[in-house]
Amino acid sequence: MIDAGELRKGITVELDGNMYQIVEYQHVKMQQRQPVIKLKLRDVRTGNTTERNFQSNNKFKSVFLEHRTVQYLYNESDLYYFMDTKNYEQMVLTAKQVGDSLHYLKEGMNLEILTCKDEAVSIELPTAVELQVIETEPGFKGDRATAGTKPAKLESGFVVQVPLFISVGDSVKIDTRTGEYLEKVG
Repeated sequence: MIDAGELRKGITVELDGNMYQIVEYQHVKMQQRQPVIKLKLRDVRTGNTTERNFQSNNKFKSVFLEHRTVQYLYNESDLYYFMDTKNYEQMVLTAKQVGDSLHYLKEGMNLEILTCKDEAVSIELPTAVELQVIETEPGFKGDRATAGTKPAKLESGFVVQVPLFISVGDSVKIDTRTGEYLEKVG
């Protein structure tokens, strides 16, 4: 059991028979009243989010999630296929379970999949991924000195702001936590 004061973003807890990952955590102190814990929760099975308030003296049942290294294979409509790198078992997640992480997926990429009792529930990306630029305005020599940016479409379909010197075909490193450009690769 976990006290409300020990909750943090990213922790998975069990509530009402469902598993929820804490997306946002806020401790609100109210005048002449007991503090309230405001949580934004994501159901790890369905991907739906909800907001709930709890008293600061509530206790929560923590859920143990096993991390397994997998390789992203492909997607077919709203289903995403992964293969365990140790036993070659295939796992399937829905687009809702993958969430915003689908912006950074690239076929053949290694990442972590979170499982509970052998059921795949969500994925965990590396903090940065390398993706190729497939569409952007032309870059010009000398643009390195300016601080301007332009939109660039990556091979995953995600659009990110990049410096003016980035061209089609360049590989860039993207922070998966913020969705921001980090650096040009190679």
